Amino acid sequence: MREDEPMAEGQDLLANGLGQLRASGERLGVERDFIEVLSHPKRALIVSVPIRLDDGSVKVFTGYRVQHTDVRGPYKGGIRYHPSVTLEEVTALAMLMTWKCAVIDIPYGGAKGGVVCNPKEMSTTEIERLTRRYTSMIADLIGPFRDVPAPDIYTGPREMAWVMDTYSQLKGYLIPEVVTGKPISAGGSEGRAEATSKGGLVCVNEAVRRLGLRSKETKISILGYGNAGSNAALLLAREGYRVSAVSDSKGGICNPEGLDPLKVSEHKARTGSVVGFEGARNVSNEELIASDCDILIPAALSNQITAGNAEAVKARIVVELANGPTTPEADRVLKEKKTMVVPDILANAGGVLVSYFEWVQNLHKEHWSAEEVEAKLETKMLQAFDEVLNASLKAGVDMRAAAMDLAVSRVVDALRTLGLWP
Repeated sequence: MREDEPMAEGQDLLANGLGQLRASGERLGVERDFIEVLSHPKRALIVSVPIRLDDGSVKVFTGYRVQHTDVRGPYKGGIRYHPSVTLEEVTALAMLMTWKCAVIDIPYGGAKGGVVCNPKEMSTTEIERLTRRYTSMIADLIGPFRDVPAPDIYTGPREMAWVMDTYSQLKGYLIPEVVTGKPISAGGSEGRAEATSKGGLVCVNEAVRRLGLRSKETKISILGYGNAGSNAALLLAREGYRVSAVSDSKGGICNPEGLDPLKVSEHKARTGSVVGFEGARNVSNEELIASDCDILIPAALSNQITAGNAEAVKARIVVELANGPTTPEADRVLKEKKTMVVPDILANAGGVLVSYFEWVQNLHKEHWSAEEVEAKLETKMLQAFDEVLNASLKAGVDMRAAAMDLAVSRVVDALRTLGLWP
């Protein structure tokens, strides 16, 4: 997301989401009343979060928690810390979480949270005060059977442990199931850190198999080398794929013969960027999007593949590890080019799937092995991929439309069954 136009970005994301919902409703023949209900979040909370900074001064941050719908189960969604967080963006992402949970068929509704801040300019103690204060201010709206937060941009296991501890202190006893993405020592699940990437790997493998490609000859470019992108690169390289180009916010690198993701990660840890990696040519993010590859994996921010660069995409497959990386205009271009796009609500659902596994483990006071978690993830992701692709082929629509139709139909069925009360 660009920091110069945060409001416009959030509005675009929300408009795109609402457009997809309406289009799905028309394809499915859903009554307009249900689409009207699902076009609005059930609840949106704006809070002021005052904390004392390390220099002794007080600063007030703005926080949000948006709950889209809970007709299929408790709300579920991450908390992000970013200077460009807006209510429109959080609302759009809450709706996206509803579809993501529905398409992989887990009993959650969608939510999202965020605080307008720049954690890169804050100390650890300031981030802890912010997290605990924000948690205390949304505490009445969250809970293990009401709304279960998780990590998102610039939050992780550390922040989730603080959320859990703060909520537990307020309630008077330990409640690990109030949040997911926690450290293992605080009730977290095995495999959670790599879950999004492992879910994406399942989608890559299935797409490659369905199109009759060979993994050892398949070149992959990854736009975004953060947690999801770097983990995906490591997993794909182990599977025999050739990761030929990767990038971060400062630029990218390319080597048609393949990159060593582990060494690239070590280089980025030392220098702060993948740029300048020995044995690779520096490229821009735009050049990476147009690079000579079989699979393009956007794993960074939204609206990266646009009408302006979609025609240049050479990849036969696009697997969206990021949320909303492809604009509707670009979608139409890719469809005309017969590019297979595995949409975000399917491709990056591995994270919320293992979050669900963590929640179940916490509720039952169990701890599953890494092998058990991975086996369950692969089974569920394979099932979802096959359902979406088969629906796509049957209806003659792209995979994004098929995934949306599958998700919307499940949510509408629940809403129709429950009705409106009072």
